[in-house]
Amino acid sequence: MKSADSRRSASGTVSSQPEAMNSRNAALSGRCERESPREARSFIPSSLEVASVLVSLFSVLTPRCSHASVYPGRMSERSYSGARRRIDLHGHSTCSDGTTSVPDLFAQAQAVGLDVLALTDHDTVEGWPQPPAAVAATGVAAVPGIEVSSEHGHRSVHLLALLVDPSEGTALAAEMAEARSSRIERARRMVELIGRDHPVTWDDVLAQVAGEETVIGRPHIADALVAAGVVPDRSAAFAEILRGSGPYYVPYYAPSPLEAVAAIREAGGVSVIAHPGSVTRDDDLPVEPLEELVEAGLDGVEVHHREHDDAERERLQSFAERHDLLVTGGGDFHGTGKPNLLAENLTDPAVLAEIERRATSGTRVIRP
Repeated sequence: MKSADSRRSASGTVSSQPEAMNSRNAALSGRCERESPREARSFIPSSLEVASVLVSLFSVLTPRCSHASVYPGRMSERSYSGARRRIDLHGHSTCSDGTTSVPDLFAQAQAVGLDVLALTDHDTVEGWPQPPAAVAATGVAAVPGIEVSSEHGHRSVHLLALLVDPSEGTALAAEMAEARSSRIERARRMVELIGRDHPVTWDDVLAQVAGEETVIGRPHIADALVAAGVVPDRSAAFAEILRGSGPYYVPYYAPSPLEAVAAIREAGGVSVIAHPGSVTRDDDLPVEPLEELVEAGLDGVEVHHREHDDAERERLQSFAERHDLLVTGGGDFHGTGKPNLLAENLTDPAVLAEIERRATSGTRVIRP
């Protein structure tokens, strides 16, 4: 594990941890700035500042919306309610398994009051040419990204690759191309198996795909099952038929998480492990592989996610603090494909600033 000093020199003041208590307080309030002990002792709040704190505290304690029972994790929007910018670092379009086009995705982001949205389709950069026009039309800034598939044992591990080099000559591009090809063959085989017991064909799956650039995967099989009346929605399809431990599951090629982190770093990007403690999947990711990813250069953890309950958020927040990792939040929006909402989990603006500072690819946040 990297020492605190070595991590600090690599990440700067945003991710440094001079005091455990100060770090915890900063994490709970949604801030990444750190006060020195001297500054903390010398600060004497005015009556206006006290009033402001009380108003902020009231907004934090006041529920703004809720989840369905299957998703017990609280929304982190309350943590950053006083932030100047509302930032969601996890969203999908029809270029992978979302049901919303890129222009419509950013229009919806504008409608819910987002200032920044990351486009993170699975294993593809096909949607990347579209955000400049969407940003100009909506005023919502775009963070170009990818949700990279990897596997640890029989567990699927996803990594958000933010601000990477999208060139075809990178190791990351080669890994994603192989994964996409393998996904198609895996999907065909799964449909064959499922079709023995349920009225679903490969043509039914293709009917759910938005276009040739779309990365075909299990979500499209789920949509075909919904259309056939086998299950009521995608969530039920994954819980009953498409789960990783089920009889129809077929593995596909994906790099190991360590290889994925290395490829993201080589492409000049910032790596964040996505929803590692999901309570709706077969199981969450144990600490040991997370420790290995830190050694490999993992930058952050998506702590604030709909599929993390309170206990998981606390576990992951503590892990991030111990290892001086960035903490992010995202809606993981898929349009009508999932109940996830845009802006229901947010990222601190200082964290985005640090992500931009770390990225060396030349890819930048697209701003109005």
